[in-house]
Amino acid sequence: MKIRETLKIAGKYIDQPLLINKIHKAAPYTLCGLGAGYVGYDTYHSPEKHKKTTFIKSGMIMAGTIGSALYAPKIATKIFRNGEKTFAKKDIIKRNTGLAEEFLQNRNAGKREKKILNKSKNKLLKFSEIKYLYNKGKQDKEIKRFLNNLIPEPEAPTSHDIFTEIGWLSVLGFIPVIGGVASGCIADAMTKDNWKNNMPNKVKEGAYQFLANIFLCNIGACAALKMLETFKIRSKSARVAGMTGGIIGTGVIGGNAIANYLGKKLIDPCFDKMCKHQPHNNTDACGRHPEALDIGLHTDDIATISVMSGLKWIEPVLPIFYTISGYRAGIGYRNEGQG
Repeated sequence: MKIRETLKIAGKYIDQPLLINKIHKAAPYTLCGLGAGYVGYDTYHSPEKHKKTTFIKSGMIMAGTIGSALYAPKIATKIFRNGEKTFAKKDIIKRNTGLAEEFLQNRNAGKREKKILNKSKNKLLKFSEIKYLYNKGKQDKEIKRFLNNLIPEPEAPTSHDIFTEIGWLSVLGFIPVIGGVASGCIADAMTKDNWKNNMPNKVKEGAYQFLANIFLCNIGACAALKMLETFKIRSKSARVAGMTGGIIGTGVIGGNAIANYLGKKLIDPCFDKMCKHQPHNNTDACGRHPEALDIGLHTDDIATISVMSGLKWIEPVLPIFYTISGYRAGIGYRNEGQG
């Protein structure tokens, strides 16, 4: 079997509505578990005399960021996807049952085919079972139609509605960053006397995370997609390659420069009037530079590309990606060795 067909079957497998429903339910627990684990790790590795302070500070920032990240999809959907419904498991089962029974009534199905169709009513299909239906669908249009009704094909947004997706993704990333900055300030106020002096670095890191790691990457992907549509390029591989190039050019490179410029020319002067802000050290005046984890954070751009390609399974796990950016904003991170 060709690699392209294997990937298509894998996409069908992971885009099963019942599986997406499971991911939706598991994602909050997974995120909370990872967050609690990191707080424990951070506390354990802090000096003995700072363990209590670290636990309070890290725990509060993590709680605020995770809470914001989990609530963000509701706000983003209300603003940009008003009226869109997330189907409950019972609704999915009802729909699947109707599709399978209607199909079986009008077909003399074989033993294996009938077993798979009956299973599809209320259970997840295995990769091999989807592969079986996919291969049969090459010669049987009815099977192909059934499979595409059971697991709808990805519907990539066009240039007409791509700005809605960009807005949705950007709000989804913006809220955890704001939550991180706010909870970071509260945590500092509870554990330090000079919490106001730490605020500028949190705001600058928040700006860096949002612009360089989230917003401008989305804009780059959107611009690339718009250009491809202008030249009537419909290939999925070309869309992915184009959006990846747009993300690298606009987000990774441009976002870093813009975020540092805003920090130096706008954020620092504003806070200089409010408090005695002291950068972590002199190198901070030159701006925040990308690190390995920042590049790693661009794995959320794979999620961006997936969403823009119409894949639904990635949406429930987006808060996990954006929580990292929010937490880093909350602690006011400004590069290793700058503090």
